[in-house]
Amino acid sequence: MLNEIGDHKEDHGERRCVRVVADGPLPAAILELLGDRVEIMPWSVAETGSQLPIDGVYTYDRPQVEGRMLDRLPGVKVISNNGVGVDHINVTDAAARGVPVGNTPGIPAGATADLGFALILAAARRVTEGDRFSRRPDVTVFDPGDLVGREVYGQTLGIVGLGQIGAQVAKRAHGFDMTVVYHNRHRRKDIEPSLDARYVSFSELLEVSDFVLLSVPLTEKTQGMIGRTELSRMKPTATLVNIARGPVVDTAALTAALQNGEIHSAALDVTDPEPLPRDHPLIGMDNVTLTPHLGTASEQTRQRMNEVSVENLFRGIHGEPLLYEVKPEDP
Repeated sequence: MLNEIGDHKEDHGERRCVRVVADGPLPAAILELLGDRVEIMPWSVAETGSQLPIDGVYTYDRPQVEGRMLDRLPGVKVISNNGVGVDHINVTDAAARGVPVGNTPGIPAGATADLGFALILAAARRVTEGDRFSRRPDVTVFDPGDLVGREVYGQTLGIVGLGQIGAQVAKRAHGFDMTVVYHNRHRRKDIEPSLDARYVSFSELLEVSDFVLLSVPLTEKTQGMIGRTELSRMKPTATLVNIARGPVVDTAALTAALQNGEIHSAALDVTDPEPLPRDHPLIGMDNVTLTPHLGTASEQTRQRMNEVSVENLFRGIHGEPLLYEVKPEDP
């Protein structure tokens, strides 16, 4: 599916290599797709500028991209992000400079929903605690009264953000006979019937849900949307699951709520900061399940994201429409 890079001429008429600034190290799968058509320049070039012409910016691990950086690279024709979320890229700054921003929407939805539901099950049934317990050298007898968890089937799942990922989570929930409620910036009447999902206010969702799953983009409005007040509205038996972005949750408030028994548990694929400091209290809590931002980390999904992000890069360098472009007005 990938385009070939066309010949780019220097003033003296000879073919020059296309140069792309990228944070790294990039995985071998991405380097293979880029091949010898692109010269990868280190991210330090974005911080200091370059006398060499730079054609594109490729972001892999969410480095910050804003107007001042782009001004240091005036020849950039495109910013391609390997992923959906672009909260690390100032899309408005890019648009003001005529630089399109590409991402990979839709592709990670299934894999991220799988991970979200895995976190629900792991937290409810104390899977990681059970794993650690089973590996202990001193365990020779198991008391059936140990490690008793909570049921998932038949419970109420509250989804905050019923986009592509949230909708996929709702589909999986029905396999466990769960009641699904959701809150979204805009009500999704178009998909409510197929998902058998009921729209409720944010406050009601927090109050009635046994599992609160966050699947929203990080914006000014969603940053810190789960804080002390919101946690106090949740059931003391409830679990908070975050597959969105770490700053959507106030880490200090969540830590206090878990320590004080205000909520039952948390399952977090993302944290703020990320990763957590090694001495952070959340790391030592048995009622916290942690994964290191694995939402998209399946072989199939990552390969498709690689292909689309590289295609966006090449299209932008050619001045062609991107497969997927993020506009400033997009959420």
